[in-house]
Amino acid sequence: MRLLIIGDTHIPERASKIPQLILDTIKQNNFDFVLSTGDLTHEGVLEYLKKLGKEVRAVRGNMDYLRFPKIEKLKVESIIIGLIHGDQVFPRGDVSQLTEIATEMNVDVLISGHTHRLSVDEVKLNKKKILLLNPGSATGVWGGGPASYVPSFIIIEVENERKTVHAYELINSKLEKEIYVFE
Repeated sequence: MRLLIIGDTHIPERASKIPQLILDTIKQNNFDFVLSTGDLTHEGVLEYLKKLGKEVRAVRGNMDYLRFPKIEKLKVESIIIGLIHGDQVFPRGDVSQLTEIATEMNVDVLISGHTHRLSVDEVKLNKKKILLLNPGSATGVWGGGPASYVPSFIIIEVENERKTVHAYELINSKLEKEIYVFE
């Protein structure tokens, strides 16, 4: 299964569009799921995401007027994934609080946004490992706190228990990719 993880576009308030190089890369893939961490802020972005995957799930960000749930939970292969915006976490992106939320949700992977910074973290709790992912902002816009201002997104390939994370950042007009494999 292939998943696109994207969020914090803030179109049209803070950005006019997702950078073309990111759109071109996304279009080269067929996604089973598109998961959005929220702050799409415009229905046109949602309509575009619906064209990219068989199923789209989105949560409501603190700047959204669109009627999304605050929390989503889904099963992909044998992996349970939780999806939140992340505005309930302070300071933004705090790993210990995200780990606590993941534990309360009983998920293997917790996807959050709100920081506008790409992050990939694995946390070990006793015998369980939890993967914490944040796709950053697809447009690289300011998010109200310290941010990278680097447009970013994540593609995950899930096969049984194996999760291959492709983390993309648009740096100096070039799309950089790092690959992480979690068993």
